[in-house]
Amino acid sequence: MADTWMIHGMEYTNCNCAWGCPCQFNAPSTHGHCEAVAGGVIEEGHFNTTVLDGLRWVMVLQWPGEIVQGNGTQQAIIDERADPEQREALRRILHGEATRPGATHFFVFNSTMTSVLETLHAPVHVEIDVGARRGRIHVPDLVDSTGTPIPNPFGEGDFQARINLPNGFEYTQAEIGSGSSRVRAGITLDLSDSYGQFNELHMNQDGVIR
Repeated sequence: MADTWMIHGMEYTNCNCAWGCPCQFNAPSTHGHCEAVAGGVIEEGHFNTTVLDGLRWVMVLQWPGEIVQGNGTQQAIIDERADPEQREALRRILHGEATRPGATHFFVFNSTMTSVLETLHAPVHVEIDVGARRGRIHVPDLVDSTGTPIPNPFGEGDFQARINLPNGFEYTQAEIGSGSSRVRAGITLDLSDSYGQFNELHMNQDGVIR
């Protein structure tokens, strides 16, 4: 019998593109290469009979050119609270395994990788408020990332923008903000005031649940 899984929660991503990220529109990236860190909180989830509720995860990704050109490197960091079955389940989801080809961003990204680094297990702290466009990822000695709203230089309050992708493989709607990150895992990243994305993550082996 084929594996079946589902995760429902929140996701925050910071990449090196300018605010808005042209990659979201199938356009070339801002700098001609891509690097990103993403973190998520699973509010409800399962992999076959393994319950994933309450677990947190981080993915660090890096490509020397455009994502479509491949030759990327990725590393997953999984909540140390996960037991062996939960760790393997999350590893498979985050690496696009047990997933219909092309159905999720995890599958698509993994298909462009030349190097998949060893999965780490560590204390993973993730906080995400999609509506407020705020996020925080902290893994001691490995990852520090903070997402905030984009400031509005022309009036009071913060600038607000959304991206709607009715047929997207990651989300249907995302709030857009700013992010800054420092990563010292198998991949090193230093991002400052670049693209921040805040979205609900609801998917299974067949893709986004709409």
